Amino acid sequence: MPVQQHLCILGSTGSIGVSTLDVVARHPDRFSVHALSAHSRIEALADQAARHDARVVIVPDDAARTRFLTAWPAGRPLPEIRQGAQALADTAAAPEVTAVMAAIVGAAGLPGALAAAQAGKRVLLANKEALVAAGNLFMRAVRESGAELLPIDSEHNAIFQCLPRTADRSRAPTSPDEGVRRLLLTASGGPFRRTALDQLDSVTPDQACAHPNWRMGRKISVDSATMLNKGLEVIEAHWLFAMPLERIQVVVHPQSVVHSMVEYLDGSILAQLGQPDMRTPIAFGLGYPERIDSGVGLLELARLGRLDFETPDLKRFPCLRLSFDALGQGQGACIALNAANEVAVEGFLRGRIRYTQIPPIIEHCLDDSVAHGMRTPSSLAEILDLDAHTRRVAAGMCQPH
Repeated sequence: MPVQQHLCILGSTGSIGVSTLDVVARHPDRFSVHALSAHSRIEALADQAARHDARVVIVPDDAARTRFLTAWPAGRPLPEIRQGAQALADTAAAPEVTAVMAAIVGAAGLPGALAAAQAGKRVLLANKEALVAAGNLFMRAVRESGAELLPIDSEHNAIFQCLPRTADRSRAPTSPDEGVRRLLLTASGGPFRRTALDQLDSVTPDQACAHPNWRMGRKISVDSATMLNKGLEVIEAHWLFAMPLERIQVVVHPQSVVHSMVEYLDGSILAQLGQPDMRTPIAFGLGYPERIDSGVGLLELARLGRLDFETPDLKRFPCLRLSFDALGQGQGACIALNAANEVAVEGFLRGRIRYTQIPPIIEHCLDDSVAHGMRTPSSLAEILDLDAHTRRVAAGMCQPH
């Protein structure tokens, strides 16, 4: 019998958190839920905590605590309620926790993910920003603490599965795998892959969030539409697999069945295929190195009939180009890329800017990071300072005219 894992799920009410709890519920002998967190969907958090017998919940403030207490089922033992960003980090690092699902979207998820890595936990990483904004710091924490790092993004999870099993893949690599020629990250192309370029100026938030294959939150759906999401994944792959920029390539694959590929020096390409369902990589991370049931159905290749691939159009997806530029410029530029994008996407979703204004705002903030000589930060405090500076610059460009 495997040793039961005690899970802390940071961002439990988001799509990754919900899917994680779905997989966990299929294996009560393997997993128990120690802690859950949410920022705004507090009533959903109360329901999750009651159904999964969570011992701890983390909410942002007093108002959220009151909402949680109001939503809590009468007569049920109340979990411990913790508040604030520090509580997220403290809970992720707590000795009772053996594995942390880091699924908070955006830079807000960085402190909790970093605390889990520093504490030597099994870190199931679904938060891109931990590596985009703090790749060097985060990977050093993994190496020094002996943490296990298992990527949950479908693309990085696929690459992880396709790399050789000659070493413990859950430890931070220090150099690229010998024999690997390229990492090939697949991208669906999102909802605007065939939209005329002159029509993009008028697209609405609902149109941008209508992903053809995946069910995701609104912010990450917009990132998929602009392919900034794929750019963040390129940066993430660089850190996860110690892979140079020139050996990472993006390929548009509209069916989202091939989740990513690894090409070897002998010409072989290994690919991981599956349904576009995040429970597959989540189950892989939870069960590693064993395979466990995820609840995902069969992939009927004969019914699918075809798999298509194409080169991404950088005129249509300038955010992808900007991401490669940022990685080439260094960690400070990557922090600026992520912070500017978060502010610009929020501005678009709130109707303050147009969809086509997102890339220029990001590009301006990248130029600003270069002009201010943003260096590679050596601490979480420096990362957050650079992040806050860029957010102020981007916010100034998101005012409606």
